[in-house]
Amino acid sequence: MEINESKISMMVDDITRKVKMELKYGQAISGGPMGGGSTGIYKTIDECIRHAGIAQKKLIELSFEKRAELIGSMRTMILRNADPLAKLAVEETRLGRYPDKIKKNILAAKKAPGCEDLITEARTGDDGLVLYEYGPYGVIGSVTPTTNPTSTITSNSLGMIAAGNSVVFNPHPRAKKVSLETIKLLNRAIISAGGPKNLICSVEEPDIKTSQELMNHPGIRLLVVTGGEGVVKYGLTRGKKCIAAGPGNPPVFIDDTADISKAAKNTVDGASFDNNILCIAEKEVFVFRTVADRLITEMKKHGAYEIKGQQIKQAVELLFKDSSGEHPLVDTQWVGQDAGKILRNIGITNAFDSRLVIAEVEHDHPFVLGEMLMPVLAIVRVDSLDEALEWGLRAEHGFRHTACMHSENVVNMTKVGRMIETSIFVKNAPSYAGLGMGGEGFCSLTIAGPTGEGVTRSRHFARVRRCTLKDSLRIV
Repeated sequence: MEINESKISMMVDDITRKVKMELKYGQAISGGPMGGGSTGIYKTIDECIRHAGIAQKKLIELSFEKRAELIGSMRTMILRNADPLAKLAVEETRLGRYPDKIKKNILAAKKAPGCEDLITEARTGDDGLVLYEYGPYGVIGSVTPTTNPTSTITSNSLGMIAAGNSVVFNPHPRAKKVSLETIKLLNRAIISAGGPKNLICSVEEPDIKTSQELMNHPGIRLLVVTGGEGVVKYGLTRGKKCIAAGPGNPPVFIDDTADISKAAKNTVDGASFDNNILCIAEKEVFVFRTVADRLITEMKKHGAYEIKGQQIKQAVELLFKDSSGEHPLVDTQWVGQDAGKILRNIGITNAFDSRLVIAEVEHDHPFVLGEMLMPVLAIVRVDSLDEALEWGLRAEHGFRHTACMHSENVVNMTKVGRMIETSIFVKNAPSYAGLGMGGEGFCSLTIAGPTGEGVTRSRHFARVRRCTLKDSLRIV
């Protein structure tokens, strides 16, 4: 086939147009993703940290206003790709619910704090002026989970870059594909807004070895680790600052003053959201005996299916590898699976549309003590708030992560809030209101209970720096 100059010119124009679209909107183009290292994906941790270090130095040369533009571009990119990223996450991880993952992506893109969270504080006195400002650490190393891969990477990246850092992620291997795609999209957004390439990096094949290499690397100034007890403990013993987001087993307290219909709906909505894989989701309910029957009836109206007797025993055998002790061991193949699928596997075939499995059990049942991360919710009857707190504190295991309460009694809510000491305490709403979804406040998918930051924000990824000026700049 003969190709003349006119056709060549048309081909060049078409490719140029597609590249511009790729940079601006993150749309797929023929020939695959952008090359030349601009995706931030490398073969080794050393390469990632080296390129991220170069990018971070370029970032802090930009104006604060320009940095805010990069954050805005990143938000727009995730909002435009919230749907395909959610679909890819479900396809790869086989966890959760596709519509709920879209909501999580949108929430992270819209409500994770950016540059506006970095507020300079000034104090003056007889001896002059002192400024407190937030400065970057440099290159942050971040380990992310399989449960919330895209939303965790999004919220962390927004806060870390807003604070002037670059970041090297080690995604969970079972969420590798969608995690790397999220990183590529965010890098494209940064470049399209005039920022440096490689502000966000990851290895092509993340695993436990690369995770350990990242956490031990001397080029990493700050660790942000989101995951189970094992990886959190490892991160906390690396001899460097670590923001650690560990497990949770959030209890729900419902007293006899609560709006039971509303409490039932809120609890079903929260516990079934994304099949309960959010660490803040309701995991066990302690309800006053006088309103327990009404609660169960109302929960059934809102999509819950109650199992009893032998069905509960079958569910325990199905869902746990070891159901004994204070920390029962779940069978991870059932994490994040649909309630209907769980029910079918214990012989219940007429509840395909059920969103949540509920079971009335004793306070020491494995459904209560184990963080199951699946749409199965224990219900325990109590005779008093003190009894509910005693058993709820045991179930929460001292993680101090999240707790919920439904009540119209301010004294009761205050008592629970003080006793439970969790980073998030949600009252009269689904648990996800504690992340800003339908509730006030900013969002993050990294809830740092073990190290005390709670719901992480941009300022947590920055160093507080102090500048003092003697005997000057005071006009009063």
